[in-house]
Amino acid sequence: MKHLLGHAMLCMILLAGAPVWAHSAKHADPVKALHGGQSLAAGPYHLELVAKDGELLLYVTDHSDKGISTDGARAKATIQRGFEKATIQVELEPSGEHTLKGIGAFTITPDTGIIVFLKLPDQEAYAARFTPVKTKGGSRPN
Repeated sequence: MKHLLGHAMLCMILLAGAPVWAHSAKHADPVKALHGGQSLAAGPYHLELVAKDGELLLYVTDHSDKGISTDGARAKATIQRGFEKATIQVELEPSGEHTLKGIGAFTITPDTGIIVFLKLPDQEAYAARFTPVKTKGGSRPN
């Protein structure tokens, strides 16, 4: 009985954190990618991720594809390949009018998944899961 109660409490705690405005590539409606990456809706934004070995570019627009200023924005990407337990964290910094950029020692493969967390000044934080990642110049694997 103790175990059942413990499991029920754990499930309630996990479900309480579920409404995190996240979309995954598999379940989100397609969003037009303007820069050759993969684009998803995340709250009031469209986030387009262009991923290549050692570099991530994140373009932030509204639902009308108008650029949103990234001045003062904070963002982080968590990169994981397949079922590997190790993940890589990459900080994304403002780099242009509506772009954030992160660099690091990582490679992008067809089984790479990337979760991006974005916090714009005076706005709520949003997340988007890009999995499998569409690489620049390539197509997204099935």
